[in-house]
Amino acid sequence: MKTLKSYIAKRKSSDPVFAKSFESGYKEFKIGVMLKVAREEAGLTQEQLAQKLNTKKTAISRIENHAEDIKLSTLEKFAQALGKSLRIEVT
Repeated sequence: MKTLKSYIAKRKSSDPVFAKSFESGYKEFKIGVMLKVAREEAGLTQEQLAQKLNTKKTAISRIENHAEDIKLSTLEKFAQALGKSLRIEVT
């Protein structure tokens, strides 16, 4: 989570529009950033992950940047391609 927090702080300081609308879009944004961070930690580019998922780089970009309407099955495939597991929590 430390990486997510630093990314948010950096993005808020460099993007006034993002900072203004952050709270309303936080839930969707958080999923996208978590997926992006997981991909980067796995050492994969968007193109490489797209190949593993049999899709296009643009689809990966859309997931990472606009994850507000993403299917659980897609999240599961994304995690598996990164060698991770998916855990969903309701708190």
